[in-house]
Amino acid sequence: MLRISDLHVSIGDKEVLKGINLEIAEGETFILFGPNGSGKTSLLMTLMGFDGYTVTKGRIYFKGQDITEAPTYERARLGMGMSFQRPPTIHGLPTRTLIKLCARGREVNPDSLAKQVNAEQFLDRDINDGFSGGEIKRCELLQLMAQDPDFILFDEPESGVDLENMVLIGSTAAKLLGGGIEPRVDMSIKEQKRRRRRSGLIITHTGYILDYVTADRAQVLYNGNLCCEDRPRTILEHIRKYGYKECVRCLQKPETTLTELR
Repeated sequence: MLRISDLHVSIGDKEVLKGINLEIAEGETFILFGPNGSGKTSLLMTLMGFDGYTVTKGRIYFKGQDITEAPTYERARLGMGMSFQRPPTIHGLPTRTLIKLCARGREVNPDSLAKQVNAEQFLDRDINDGFSGGEIKRCELLQLMAQDPDFILFDEPESGVDLENMVLIGSTAAKLLGGGIEPRVDMSIKEQKRRRRRSGLIITHTGYILDYVTADRAQVLYNGNLCCEDRPRTILEHIRKYGYKECVRCLQKPETTLTELR
């Protein structure tokens, strides 16, 4: 679904990504951990093709197509979607109108979709105007539901969300990704993944999203470099216990798991 090869990215004169190599298969959900300022959001913004993120080296392939130089709208048309950590307020654009635009000509019922994320009351209000953190996240999910992308980027879905909203946001994200907190006991993990259609890349600080989403792999992004590949829960528990201080040691052996380091 996605292949990133030796990706170097700069913002102005500062290099923020330093040789990223990553592959995410169809139906796979990948978790990205990392401290503030490590380049996580920069990676997602680069993948979506936003201005200000200059690829100085390397390539990005989506569904086998080189999209390194493609504009954002082409990436969206190919099937990439994103939930932002801090999306903008757009005055003069009702949420209902944006939902129809996200559907790209397909017939959608904004009221029916909004009911699934308890967002009916926001349909005729301007995008994110006066919304709380949880309300913004729910409307972000609503837009993704209308877009129906094949690959979803989540930038800190837990950010600014209270516990009540987290349940709704987490379960909806799980449905979008085709996984969920209750996998079928009569189906292997491999079979569950095979049946998923969408892939996902999720940035998380707290790890709360893992209570709802069935993730397959995880890595840490530290100072613009990927390291410490392991199971998502393994990495999360390691971070909670030791912080990110061992990432420097892990960077010396980027293909090594945390278990092998210990």
